[in-house]
Amino acid sequence: MPKKNTFSEGPWFVYIILCEGGSLYTGIAKDIEKRFKLHLSGRGAKYTKIHRPLSIVHKEEYSDHSSAIKREIQIKSYPVKQKRSLVDLS
Repeated sequence: MPKKNTFSEGPWFVYIILCEGGSLYTGIAKDIEKRFKLHLSGRGAKYTKIHRPLSIVHKEEYSDHSSAIKREIQIKSYPVKQKRSLVDLS
């Protein structure tokens, strides 16, 4: 019997973090709280090492990794104004 690939199975989350200075960081994770703690500790991403994360301001749930990645890429392509309206930060 083939092994089940649990990596791609959901739920997966796309999240946006508000960082010091008002910048936004977008990422994906299976466990947002665990990932946020990594960002806080400086081990989450290069960006959040430099721009201290303050809070999770947006999250969306997806059933698989592929869908979450596609949405993350889409959000990252948005202009800042569009990202801010997505998370209701004017």
